[in-house]
This record gives sequence, structure tokens and C-alpha cells, in this order.
Amino acid sequence: MNSAFDIIVVGAGPAGLAAATASALKGKRVALLDENPHAGGQIWRAGVGETQPNGARARAIASFQASGAAMFAGRQVVDAGAAGDLKVWVDTNQALETFTFNQLIIATGARERFLPFPGWTIPGVFGAGGLQSLVRGGYDVRGKRVVVAGTGPLLLAVAAHLKQDGAKIVSINEQAPMSRLLKFGFGLLRHPEKLTQAAGIRAALAGVSYRTSSWAVEAEGRDKVTGVRLSDGSRTWTERCDLLACGFHLVPNIELAALLGCNINEGVVQVDSNQQTSLENIYSAGEPTGVAGVEAAMVQGKIAGLAAAESAREAAWLYRRRDSQVAFGHAMGRAFALRNELLNLAKPETVVCRCEDVRFAQLQTHATPGSWTHAKLQTRCGMGPCQGRVCGPALEAMFGWRNASIRPPLFPIPVAAMCSAPAQADETASHNPMETLQ
Repeated sequence: MNSAFDIIVVGAGPAGLAAATASALKGKRVALLDENPHAGGQIWRAGVGETQPNGARARAIASFQASGAAMFAGRQVVDAGAAGDLKVWVDTNQALETFTFNQLIIATGARERFLPFPGWTIPGVFGAGGLQSLVRGGYDVRGKRVVVAGTGPLLLAVAAHLKQDGAKIVSINEQAPMSRLLKFGFGLLRHPEKLTQAAGIRAALAGVSYRTSSWAVEAEGRDKVTGVRLSDGSRTWTERCDLLACGFHLVPNIELAALLGCNINEGVVQVDSNQQTSLENIYSAGEPTGVAGVEAAMVQGKIAGLAAAESAREAAWLYRRRDSQVAFGHAMGRAFALRNELLNLAKPETVVCRCEDVRFAQLQTHATPGSWTHAKLQTRCGMGPCQGRVCGPALEAMFGWRNASIRPPLFPIPVAAMCSAPAQADETASHNPMETLQ
């Protein structure tokens, strides 16, 4: 049994695939870990951001397959030791494995941000990306009326794919004002490939109503969503629908980096020009360092992979391209910044923490101390199975609270697993990449 690798990459999205490939091609023994059964991360797994069978995802997977890196699917990192080891939960075996590394690359991606509003827990209200993932898994949306609301480029991409899958898109409601979107659009002239992508998505949505300065204020229905009340700040109206897809941009997954002790600033992992974190043997690439899209993730992943493989000089020619993509990400963040109205939609009885059924009124009584820790002690908010991944970004936006206590296990696992000795991971027992990545 052999669990020792030169480099371990956590996350098999665009950044992780690029990092693992770059490191393996330099002769390093590389393991790529991901909790999903297939590579691609949330963006490619859901089909969003990939429209050609020979596109970026297919090329990235082909390059990875040829690199010699080992893929370990269905693995969740739940703990990390100071001696360069990861405790990994394998759900199919209901057991822990231990992986050891000399260098670690964190490419854990991002997740959707949700904001509470009346009715957001009614069946039929989905996260935009979550709904698309379900559709890719077989959920049938043919003929169903779908309202899409929230903010960010993901809304358009998801709407286009849902329409392609047979859904009737009633409307797309973007909370950002047209003035900000126009400024952002002019900035795309410096990124012709993104302009082409945006034009293609918009063409696929021809005939679909697209509103700016428009947002959902309440989902209607009891046992299932029947409609959504929308507002533009001066008037409100109701649109009938079978499904409501909401998303308020993305939030970096930084829990593993925070657990290891990497410097975190303004919710992102701090890295240098080589994607190295504040810890000497730990790198990070993609969305944990700031949401900037697939292209940014891939170039950052390649830089991190080369640097971790002691070939940082070869990555220098990628810096300018990386910096341009990061600047795009900053511009995107400004364009789709949340308006204040979205932070005041919850009513006293609105559920904020779904895991622990904590209502907005309960949290309001603890707003004065200004501490999520205090609110946790009094209400258990953020202490359920998602461990604050859903309600956390909402609490930060609404109250300015940040989770200051990242502890193992990072994901819920049986208590019995914590009491048993973790098995050593066997490189020869890894999934066949040809089977795992398809």
C-alpha cells in the first residue's frame, strides 16, 4: 500500500485538471482527488461553460489522461494534518483513507450564493446551477415554465441550457442595473473569446425576456412553487412558473485552505505570482483565489502545477494572461455586486439556516453583538450538515458575520469513522481515468 505522492491536487475542475496535468508532465507523482464520480467540477459537470464536444473540457480531460497523474474520485477531504497528510472520506466504502504529500494544490472551486427571501424553501425553488446539475442527472424539465432570477453570468448560461433541454424560460431577471452591465460589456472588448461566448448564449435565448434591475421578492405556493413575485424597485408583479432558478453569483470554497492555516483576505485565499499561499508547500488555483471564470482557473492551475513541480520559471510567460483574467474577475465582481434591496427581503418568519430551521427573527435578536459565533451558541445557525456553506454567505451579506471557526471534519462523516484508523490510499487501486473521467 502506497499513499505517498509528490503532489496532491484537491478538486478536479478546470484548475485542478490543469494543475495535475502540468505537474505530472514534469515527472512528478500526482494524485487528483475529487468528491464527485466524474471530473469537471461544478461548471463542467453541469454542462455550463462547455458547448462543443471537442471543447475545453474534452481537451483538459484528454491532456490529463495522457499525463500519467492518478485520479481518485468519490473522495472528500475532511481533515488535514500539519505533517503533510490528508484524511479523506470514501463514501462508497464508508471509510477514511490517508494521503500524504510533499506539495499540495487547492483547487476546490466555488459554490452558489443563496439569499433568503419569503418562499425560497418551497419545493421547486432551486439554485440555478443546482437545477442544471439535476437536469444533467436526468431531471426532466421539458415543457416546464422556469423563471430565472438573481445575478451573474451563470444565469444566462443556465437559462440557455435549460431551454436547450426543453424548458420554457418565462424570464431572466438580473438584479444589476443596466449601467453597470454596459460598462462590464465594454470591458469584454479586451476579451474577445468571452464576448463571443456571451453573444452565443444570448442568441440561444432569442425571444426570452431579459430584465435588468429586477429581482425575486417572494416565491408563491405551498407544496410546490406556483409563481414568483418580482420587483424592479418601483413596481411588483407576479409571473406563473413551475420552477424558480435563483443564484446570486458564486462564493469561493476556502474551508480546506483556512483549516491548513493559509492566509485568507476578504473571503479568498491569498497567493503570490506562482499561486503559492502563505504556506511554503501549499498552492491554490481557480475560484478559491477569487471568482474569475474557467479561463482564469485553467491558467492559474497550470502556473500552480508548474511551480509545485519546481518549474516556476516555465510559468512566467503565463503571468500576463493570468493577470488579465484576474482583472476580468474583479470587473465581474463590481458589475454584479448585490444591491441593498436583496439583503432586506427576509421577513421575521423566513428561514435563513435550513439545516437547523433558524428564522430571520431569531438572528435579528443577536445582530447587535455582531458575531456569528454568538448567534451559533444561541440558535445553532450554521451547525447543521452543510456547516454554514449555504447560510454562511447570506449571513455575511446581511449581517457582516464571517465564520471564524473552521474545524475538522470539513464534511459530516460517521462518528465511528473518526474512531478508527484510516486506511492507506493505494495508488494502484485508483480509478481508471478512462472510466472516471468520461
